[in-house]
Amino acid sequence: MVKLDKIYTRGGDKGETSLGSGRRVPKHHTRVAAYGTADEANAVIGLARLKSEGETNAMLARIQNDLFDLGADLCRPEGSEMEGTEPLRISGVQVKRLEDEIDAMNEELEPLTSFILPGGTETAAWLHLARTVVRRCERLMCELAENESVNPEAVKYINRLSDHLFVLARRTNDQGKKDVLWQPGANR
Repeated sequence: MVKLDKIYTRGGDKGETSLGSGRRVPKHHTRVAAYGTADEANAVIGLARLKSEGETNAMLARIQNDLFDLGADLCRPEGSEMEGTEPLRISGVQVKRLEDEIDAMNEELEPLTSFILPGGTETAAWLHLARTVVRRCERLMCELAENESVNPEAVKYINRLSDHLFVLARRTNDQGKKDVLWQPGANR
Protein backbone atom coordinates (compact mmCIF):
# COMPACT_ATOMS: atom_id res chain seq x y z
CA MET A 1 0.00 0.00 0.00
CA VAL A 2 1.15 3.50 -0.80
CA LYS A 3 1.65 5.95 2.06
CA LEU A 4 1.59 9.64 1.21
CA ASP A 5 2.37 11.77 4.22
CA LYS A 6 3.67 14.74 2.25
CA ILE A 7 1.91 15.91 -0.91
CA TYR A 8 4.49 18.33 -2.27
CA THR A 9 8.19 17.55 -2.58
CA ARG A 10 9.47 20.49 -4.66
CA GLY A 11 11.21 17.88 -6.81
CA GLY A 12 9.35 18.97 -9.92
CA ASP A 13 9.88 22.69 -9.55
CA LYS A 14 12.40 22.73 -12.42
CA GLY A 15 10.20 20.90 -14.91
CA GLU A 16 11.31 17.33 -14.21
CA THR A 17 9.68 14.41 -12.44
CA SER A 18 10.81 10.99 -11.25
CA LEU A 19 9.59 7.78 -12.82
CA GLY A 20 8.93 4.75 -10.63
CA SER A 21 12.46 3.60 -11.47
CA GLY A 22 13.94 6.78 -9.96
CA ARG A 23 15.00 8.10 -13.38
CA ARG A 24 14.36 11.83 -13.82
CA VAL A 25 12.63 12.95 -17.01
CA PRO A 26 11.08 16.18 -18.27
CA LYS A 27 7.43 16.57 -17.31
CA HIS A 28 6.57 16.75 -21.01
CA HIS A 29 8.14 13.30 -21.66
CA THR A 30 5.80 11.03 -23.63
CA ARG A 31 5.74 8.50 -20.77
CA VAL A 32 4.59 11.17 -18.31
CA ALA A 33 2.05 12.47 -20.83
CA ALA A 34 0.68 8.93 -21.26
CA TYR A 35 0.15 8.19 -17.59
CA GLY A 36 -1.07 11.75 -17.00
CA THR A 37 -3.69 11.20 -19.69
CA ALA A 38 -4.72 7.91 -18.07
CA ASP A 39 -5.23 9.93 -14.88
CA GLU A 40 -7.31 12.47 -16.81
CA ALA A 41 -9.51 9.67 -18.20
CA ASN A 42 -9.91 8.38 -14.66
CA ALA A 43 -11.17 11.78 -13.51
CA VAL A 44 -13.76 11.91 -16.31
CA ILE A 45 -14.92 8.40 -15.39
CA GLY A 46 -15.31 9.68 -11.83
CA LEU A 47 -17.75 12.27 -13.19
CA ALA A 48 -19.67 9.58 -15.08
CA ARG A 49 -19.93 7.58 -11.85
CA LEU A 50 -21.80 10.46 -10.20
CA LYS A 51 -24.76 9.60 -12.45
CA SER A 52 -24.36 5.81 -12.55
CA GLU A 53 -25.42 3.01 -10.26
CA GLY A 54 -25.54 -0.76 -10.00
CA GLU A 55 -23.56 -2.79 -12.51
CA THR A 56 -22.50 0.28 -14.49
CA ASN A 57 -21.04 1.90 -11.38
CA ALA A 58 -19.28 -1.34 -10.43
CA MET A 59 -17.70 -1.64 -13.90
CA LEU A 60 -16.54 1.96 -13.78
CA ALA A 61 -15.09 1.48 -10.28
CA ARG A 62 -13.03 -1.49 -11.54
CA ILE A 63 -11.90 0.55 -14.54
CA GLN A 64 -10.82 3.43 -12.30
CA ASN A 65 -8.69 1.05 -10.27
CA ASP A 66 -7.27 -0.46 -13.47
CA LEU A 67 -6.34 3.01 -14.70
CA PHE A 68 -4.24 3.50 -11.57
CA ASP A 69 -2.63 0.13 -12.34
CA LEU A 70 -1.97 1.40 -15.87
CA GLY A 71 -0.39 4.56 -14.49
CA ALA A 72 1.85 2.46 -12.24
CA ASP A 73 2.75 0.24 -15.21
CA LEU A 74 3.66 3.21 -17.40
CA CYS A 75 5.51 5.00 -14.59
CA ARG A 76 7.91 2.08 -14.19
CA PRO A 77 9.58 1.37 -17.56
CA GLU A 78 10.09 -2.29 -18.38
CA GLY A 79 13.60 -3.41 -17.53
CA SER A 80 13.85 -0.96 -14.63
CA GLU A 81 12.98 -3.46 -11.92
CA MET A 82 14.41 -2.47 -8.59
CA GLU A 83 15.69 -5.08 -6.17
CA GLY A 84 13.01 -6.40 -3.83
CA THR A 85 10.07 -4.91 -5.71
CA GLU A 86 8.03 -6.30 -8.55
CA PRO A 87 6.49 -3.67 -10.81
CA LEU A 88 2.73 -3.60 -11.20
CA ARG A 89 1.77 -4.47 -14.76
CA ILE A 90 -1.56 -4.61 -16.61
CA SER A 91 -2.35 -8.28 -17.26
CA GLY A 92 -4.27 -10.25 -19.84
CA VAL A 93 -6.90 -10.96 -17.17
CA GLN A 94 -7.81 -7.26 -17.09
CA VAL A 95 -8.01 -7.14 -20.89
CA LYS A 96 -10.20 -10.28 -20.98
CA ARG A 97 -12.57 -8.82 -18.38
CA LEU A 98 -13.14 -5.78 -20.59
CA GLU A 99 -13.73 -8.01 -23.62
CA ASP A 100 -16.24 -10.16 -21.72
CA GLU A 101 -18.11 -7.07 -20.48
CA ILE A 102 -18.15 -5.55 -23.99
CA ASP A 103 -19.56 -8.76 -25.45
CA ALA A 104 -22.25 -9.05 -22.75
CA MET A 105 -23.34 -5.41 -23.11
CA ASN A 106 -23.27 -5.49 -26.89
CA GLU A 107 -25.63 -8.47 -26.98
CA GLU A 108 -28.32 -6.22 -25.47
CA LEU A 109 -27.93 -3.51 -28.14
CA GLU A 110 -29.29 -3.18 -31.64
CA PRO A 111 -26.59 -3.04 -34.32
CA LEU A 112 -25.53 0.45 -35.35
CA THR A 113 -26.74 1.92 -38.62
CA SER A 114 -24.72 5.15 -38.30
CA PHE A 115 -21.90 6.68 -36.32
CA ILE A 116 -22.96 8.14 -32.97
CA LEU A 117 -22.54 11.72 -31.86
CA PRO A 118 -21.41 12.02 -28.23
CA GLY A 119 -24.43 12.72 -26.06
CA GLY A 120 -27.83 11.36 -25.29
CA THR A 121 -27.90 11.11 -21.52
CA GLU A 122 -25.56 12.96 -19.17
CA THR A 123 -23.81 9.73 -18.21
CA ALA A 124 -23.31 8.77 -21.86
CA ALA A 125 -21.86 12.20 -22.61
CA TRP A 126 -19.30 11.79 -19.79
CA LEU A 127 -18.48 8.27 -21.02
CA HIS A 128 -17.94 9.55 -24.56
CA LEU A 129 -15.62 12.24 -23.19
CA ALA A 130 -13.74 9.57 -21.20
CA ARG A 131 -13.51 7.47 -24.38
CA THR A 132 -11.86 10.30 -26.30
CA VAL A 133 -9.36 10.90 -23.49
CA VAL A 134 -8.61 7.15 -23.45
CA ARG A 135 -7.98 7.29 -27.22
CA ARG A 136 -5.50 10.14 -26.65
CA CYS A 137 -3.80 8.05 -23.97
CA GLU A 138 -3.59 5.17 -26.44
CA ARG A 139 -1.97 7.41 -29.07
CA LEU A 140 0.61 8.57 -26.53
CA MET A 141 1.31 4.99 -25.43
CA CYS A 142 1.83 3.92 -29.05
CA GLU A 143 4.13 6.89 -29.64
CA LEU A 144 6.09 5.92 -26.51
CA ALA A 145 6.30 2.31 -27.70
CA GLU A 146 8.13 3.45 -30.86
CA ASN A 147 11.11 4.47 -28.71
CA GLU A 148 10.79 2.62 -25.40
CA SER A 149 9.46 -0.66 -24.13
CA VAL A 150 5.78 -0.63 -23.20
CA ASN A 151 3.86 -3.57 -21.77
CA PRO A 152 1.88 -5.00 -24.73
CA GLU A 153 -1.00 -5.94 -22.39
CA ALA A 154 -1.23 -2.27 -21.37
CA VAL A 155 -1.64 -1.26 -25.02
CA LYS A 156 -4.33 -3.93 -25.49
CA TYR A 157 -6.07 -2.77 -22.30
CA ILE A 158 -6.27 0.88 -23.33
CA ASN A 159 -7.51 -0.11 -26.80
CA ARG A 160 -10.29 -2.29 -25.34
CA LEU A 161 -11.17 0.36 -22.76
CA SER A 162 -12.21 2.87 -25.40
CA ASP A 163 -14.45 0.22 -26.98
CA HIS A 164 -15.86 -0.61 -23.54
CA LEU A 165 -16.69 3.02 -22.83
CA PHE A 166 -18.35 3.37 -26.23
CA VAL A 167 -20.59 0.34 -25.67
CA LEU A 168 -21.31 1.37 -22.08
CA ALA A 169 -22.32 4.85 -23.29
CA ARG A 170 -24.78 3.24 -25.70
CA ARG A 171 -26.10 1.06 -22.89
CA THR A 172 -26.64 4.08 -20.62
CA ASN A 173 -28.47 5.75 -23.51
CA ASP A 174 -31.49 3.54 -22.80
CA GLN A 175 -29.93 0.55 -24.56
CA GLY A 176 -29.08 2.76 -27.55
CA LYS A 177 -32.56 4.23 -27.95
CA LYS A 178 -31.28 7.70 -26.94
CA ASP A 179 -28.14 7.53 -29.09
CA VAL A 180 -27.71 10.63 -31.22
CA LEU A 181 -26.96 9.43 -34.75
CA TRP A 182 -24.70 11.25 -37.19
CA GLN A 183 -26.49 12.41 -40.30
CA PRO A 184 -23.79 12.88 -42.94
CA GLY A 185 -24.08 16.22 -44.71
CA ALA A 186 -27.30 17.14 -42.92
CA ASN A 187 -26.36 20.80 -42.60
CA ARG A 188 -24.93 21.56 -46.04
